[in-house]
Amino acid sequence: MQDAFIGNWSAESHLSAEHLSSIRNLNLRFLDLAGARANQWVAAGRGGPAVVLSTQLAPLSRAQRAAAADCPYALFDLRFEDDAHWNVCLQNPAPWQVAEESGADEETTGFVRLALFYTWHLASSAGLAAHLLFGMHGDTANALRRISVDRLPGLAQTEANNLTARWSTCGAYWNALIGAAARTDTAALRRVQLSGLQLIVASRLPSV
Repeated sequence: MQDAFIGNWSAESHLSAEHLSSIRNLNLRFLDLAGARANQWVAAGRGGPAVVLSTQLAPLSRAQRAAAADCPYALFDLRFEDDAHWNVCLQNPAPWQVAEESGADEETTGFVRLALFYTWHLASSAGLAAHLLFGMHGDTANALRRISVDRLPGLAQTEANNLTARWSTCGAYWNALIGAAARTDTAALRRVQLSGLQLIVASRLPSV
């Protein structure tokens, strides 16, 4: 049934089943991480939305989180839509120094390392997968594909503090997603997941 669902997303989003399976697994890892991080994120000075989300995710079973994670886009963000931020990060060749403290725990940094490797892989490949899955702009994708893989561990250390839920300030989206997953309401969950595609399109429209 899961394979059939991925196939449906693939037909609707023009992404391969492999891409959708990978992003689903990363989303689940993120939701598991976020659900266990309320206390750590408070201590690290994370914003209110991160703590609220962690508190909401904590009671969900892993099956419920897996259902919520099955979206044709990333549920986490590393400022991928911020060209200026990544332009500075990727132009600076200096490696991360051990003396620098990221403030993130090892599991968070490990997740960011994995997410960045996958993002780099997508940006280095042909197609629009990085744009569709992460909302990444063309300039950032082009800059990312020009760096070597050995830059990624250092970037993970410096960017771990920037890990957030995508649309973290959109409480309506996250409340609906988590609520539908908690109720095991497949139809409602799919509607919410599709609404995320509308948020992606809206974020690319010019402001007036």
